[in-house]
Amino acid sequence: MSVWAVQDAKARFSEMLDRCITEGSQIVTRRGEQAAVLVPIEEWRRLSTATRPTIHDVLLSDLGRGVLDVPERGKMRHRKALEF
Repeated sequence: MSVWAVQDAKARFSEMLDRCITEGSQIVTRRGEQAAVLVPIEEWRRLSTATRPTIHDVLLSDLGRGVLDVPERGKMRHRKALEF
């Protein structure tokens, strides 16, 4: 993983992109502090799908499941209608 100063990354972006594809992720620094990372598309897809559950996973998970207290039919008390 190489480290690029922002001015070098801007001036030699094609080289940075080629190295990203062949060597892996490239770090960009601004004023000596790490600011961004350029990653290959395969790694980006892997990371983005690993952190986001699919609707299938959400529906089959136990999150949000619980016992719903539903009164028996006809046993519920009715509220009086409001008069205006």
